[in-house]
Amino acid sequence: MSNPRISRMTSVVLEKLKMSGSGRAIAVLTSGGDAQGMNAAVRAVTRMGIYVGAKVYLVHEGYQGLVDGGDNIKLANWHSVTNIIQLGGTVIGSARCKAFTTREGRLSAAFNLVKRGITNLCVCGGDGSLTGANIFRNEWTGLLAELVQKDRISDATAKQYDHLNIVGLSGLHR
Repeated sequence: MSNPRISRMTSVVLEKLKMSGSGRAIAVLTSGGDAQGMNAAVRAVTRMGIYVGAKVYLVHEGYQGLVDGGDNIKLANWHSVTNIIQLGGTVIGSARCKAFTTREGRLSAAFNLVKRGITNLCVCGGDGSLTGANIFRNEWTGLLAELVQKDRISDATAKQYDHLNIVGLSGLHR
């Protein structure tokens, strides 16, 4: 039997969340070796992001997709993640990426995020993936300054996207 008081509280909390992410953009990627639950995580982040009004992008092939940009970073919709939680591995692909271990690779990744207005990144992976995410976050301001210096983005764009939020989801395969 469900508790009506808890149901009302949940409805109120969800209603407050609705559209709280309006104007924001989130990118979701899976990195390193694939693991159980990655598809469920991608689906949950995507659908909650859409629910709160954010644009959600799926980054295909992990950090390699972030470095390469282009068609590897695709705007998601509700149906993009339909019928994936029962599948093994990760439907958006996962790859180890040597380029992301270099500053030049991270500079390219930063450019690819900023040009889409993305300042929120959800990384599902293991220790190396989450360590890479932390390095990326720590370097973010310097990467944007370098993009301005190289005339790849404007100073106004750098100021607009001056902070990178990262959420790390542990995706360990055993």
